Amino acid sequence: MAFSENNNTGLIARLRDPSTCRQAFSEVIRQYSEPLYWQIRRMVPNHDDANDLLQNTFLKAWTSIENFRGTAKLSTWLFKIAINESITFLEKERKRNNVSIDDEATHLLHAIEADGYFDGDELQLKFRKAIAMLPEKQRLVFNMRYYDDMKYEQMSEILGTSVGALKASYHLAVKKIEQFFTESD
Repeated sequence: MAFSENNNTGLIARLRDPSTCRQAFSEVIRQYSEPLYWQIRRMVPNHDDANDLLQNTFLKAWTSIENFRGTAKLSTWLFKIAINESITFLEKERKRNNVSIDDEATHLLHAIEADGYFDGDELQLKFRKAIAMLPEKQRLVFNMRYYDDMKYEQMSEILGTSVGALKASYHLAVKKIEQFFTESD
């Protein structure tokens, strides 16, 4: 999902002005809730956890809005917060559930199968399982590119990884997903 950043210069100015900050932040929430939710949701298989992380993302953005320098796009900054919140959450969950990094895919598969909010068909479920089998970084890059149609340059800003490395991660992810489908047929 591509974002329209052209009107954000005025929005950023209103965010920095104490008299218009609250109204402007409400606009940020309206504009970014859905794309941020889906970014989080593709990383975190549980709807309630994703909702909590979305709230945490906006809370963190609100409390640190004065630190937003404007050198990156507003969407890039928000995605970076959401992804960091998700990664932190997943690490805590791994520790809490005593799941090793090697067992994470199995843990995610169980969560996907138990998801009461999933209403897709068997092929969509298989696709979600294939994505869940990817290592965390590849899964993240694949989701950002495939679902959000995010440019590698923006992913590079968010993840602090070179464009070349991101392209390689995406390519490897696609190959692993193709292999998952080939082997399961």
